[in-house]
Amino acid sequence: MDRFFMVLLLMGVLNACIPSAKEQPGDSLPDLVQYVNPLMGTASTFEFSHGNLYPAIGLPWGMNSWTPQTGELGSGWIYQYLKDSINGFRQTHQPSPWMNDYGTFAIMPVTGQLRTSLSARASSFLRGEEAAMPHFYRVNLKDHQVIAEVVPAERAAMLLFTPQSAGNLHLVLDIFNKGGAVEIHPEERKITGYTRYNSGGVPENFANYFELQIDAEFVDYGVWIENELKSSVNELEVKDKHAGCYVTLGSTAGTPVEVRCASSFISPRQAGLNLTSELGERSFDELKQDGFDRWNIELNRIRVETTRMEKLKTFYTTLYRSLLFPRQFYEFNEEGTMIHYSPYDGKIHEGYMYADNGFWDTFRAVFPFFNLMYPEENAAIMQWLVNAYEQGGWLPIWPSPGYRKVMIGAHGASLFADAMVKGIRDFDMEKALEAVMQDAFIPAPSYAPGRDGMEDYNQLGYVPYPDYREASAKTLEYAYDDFCIRQMAGVLGRDSLSGVFEKRAYNYKNVFHEPSKLMRGRRKDGSFITEFSPVAWGGPFTEGNAWHYTWSVFHDPQGLIDLMGGGDNFILMMDSVFNQPPDFETGTYPYEIHEITEMVAAGMGQYAHGNQPIQHMIYLYNYAGQPWKAQYRVREVMDKLYHPVPEGYCGDEDNGQSSAWYVFSALGFYPVCPGIDQYVFGSPLFEKVTLQLQDGKSLTIEARGDPSADRYIRSVMLNGQPYRKTWISHGDLLQGGSLVFEMTGKPADPFDDDPDSLPYSMS
Repeated sequence: MDRFFMVLLLMGVLNACIPSAKEQPGDSLPDLVQYVNPLMGTASTFEFSHGNLYPAIGLPWGMNSWTPQTGELGSGWIYQYLKDSINGFRQTHQPSPWMNDYGTFAIMPVTGQLRTSLSARASSFLRGEEAAMPHFYRVNLKDHQVIAEVVPAERAAMLLFTPQSAGNLHLVLDIFNKGGAVEIHPEERKITGYTRYNSGGVPENFANYFELQIDAEFVDYGVWIENELKSSVNELEVKDKHAGCYVTLGSTAGTPVEVRCASSFISPRQAGLNLTSELGERSFDELKQDGFDRWNIELNRIRVETTRMEKLKTFYTTLYRSLLFPRQFYEFNEEGTMIHYSPYDGKIHEGYMYADNGFWDTFRAVFPFFNLMYPEENAAIMQWLVNAYEQGGWLPIWPSPGYRKVMIGAHGASLFADAMVKGIRDFDMEKALEAVMQDAFIPAPSYAPGRDGMEDYNQLGYVPYPDYREASAKTLEYAYDDFCIRQMAGVLGRDSLSGVFEKRAYNYKNVFHEPSKLMRGRRKDGSFITEFSPVAWGGPFTEGNAWHYTWSVFHDPQGLIDLMGGGDNFILMMDSVFNQPPDFETGTYPYEIHEITEMVAAGMGQYAHGNQPIQHMIYLYNYAGQPWKAQYRVREVMDKLYHPVPEGYCGDEDNGQSSAWYVFSALGFYPVCPGIDQYVFGSPLFEKVTLQLQDGKSLTIEARGDPSADRYIRSVMLNGQPYRKTWISHGDLLQGGSLVFEMTGKPADPFDDDPDSLPYSMS
């Protein structure tokens, strides 16, 4: 904790800004947890995503989260704000409804008649009596007259159930429907067992072992399979049926029942060890305070001063979401040694292991954010990737918890390159290079992701369509990944290898269709497809159309400008994204997928911020000499598409990516090209922000002017000196000091015209 120290006193404007440090008792930090709303993004459905999130009650990067459950068995929509009943409190590892959950179980208090099915045991609740914070959840279950509360640890949790009326209290444990076991220990007031629930990406011996300790006498107990109850039976093992157990407690009205719970992917013994080591003798209130402190320390790494409460809440909620994934998948044995169960080979190993991340989404902003604010954590994450490669033979692209062949690209290269270029090298970089080289040149076996169409890509310089689905999107992303390998090779002094991959990084040009100035599908014979509509989704693209994917040249925007015939044409095409009507054709999708619906609802033409491929595009105005347009559009997105309410996102939040976009954009800069050491300027949102960097230095960012009206940059000062570039380096940020933006309500151009003032392009 000594790396976090108090910074400048904060403004005291009404109640809409953070209280100053001197207003806090003792040495405590300002309470920033109060501004986080875990319900933001939870009002989602299959048809329309406002985030596709559940209230994740956990710790930063914690192995487990907890959430109230409103969904049906097997539904990826665990919690939906639109629902009015809760059927359990669930330990979850779910990274996305599209990936679903694994290693999950749920606990539900029931009064009156014992009921075990989801619908029968469910209880209504009032929104006004629901409290959700990152470290704490509380709700009044009306049908059962029970107040339920949850506080988490990293691998454990404590649940408190307080009956409001006299009578027996039943605790129903649900291990779901994909195999598992339970054993009830009445004399010890304990339940142990495991669940094998998963959605893929695990070896055959996968299990999540759990132990529950309950501080009340068991009056009755039993097991259930489907809807059949078996009283006084204390053991159960099933392979494929919905099952669980129950205990009946002789409770008294107003007396809370405490459930202490922990789990492990290693063994039953390790689950018990996790319970003891993480909960110990601590009380519910002590654990709650610890969770608050953990979150408050991390949130105070970025101290915002503003008079606008909604923006403040949005910022800290997106910051919270940026710190949940990837999850720690490692544990500590009795000797304190870090160990983990490997979802890649099913064995126990020492060292780091993480899980639950879609690199197609998160390479863009989440991992660059870690590299800026959490370099030590990200070094561990990089070693995780190396460990996964060594244990499974291949790098993952969507580990949940192991290999899942979902989405495109081989973006482990991006994660490695961005870390290495920014000086984070405390991992096996040689092994990392070996892993990405394998992706680039060796076809992956059926269980591993690799690069689909790799052999054709290496021979032709592009992935041909329709031979491969999403072929042009894959070409663009492989070309960027090749650039990242070039960067890795450069750091390691492999100049000849760097040159090879520099040539490959230009492969994006091979799917550019000059007459339309858009990317397009290209056949194996070299011809471009003729049946083409720029608003048709799918086909050669991934969850998007040509208007979205044309800009996926992160490493060489100048090369793309040249392909389009110069800066004027480039600006015209960028403007067209916003000026086009939000027309669409479903293309190769059988129906209007939710990403399409969200683009139309956003009302920004063909700009589809609700999905990742285009999120960097606004910042490309800087490369063509019109940065004021980037400033205008960035503010439009922040103002229109992010709000601290259940409908607060404009699409899938995706493991922190859409949140990290907001965090960076609110600071005033964005990592357009992970793998280089530059951030491109946008429009800073807040009057003042102080970043507490991990090495103890601090950086203060000021935006002087009317924060709600002045979105354009009139001038920039770095440590008191005029700064006339449209980007800032990672090194400059790490030096700390002050970055001051003078803002204005009219477009301005305070930057130099020389090439050095423009952000990096490989060309």
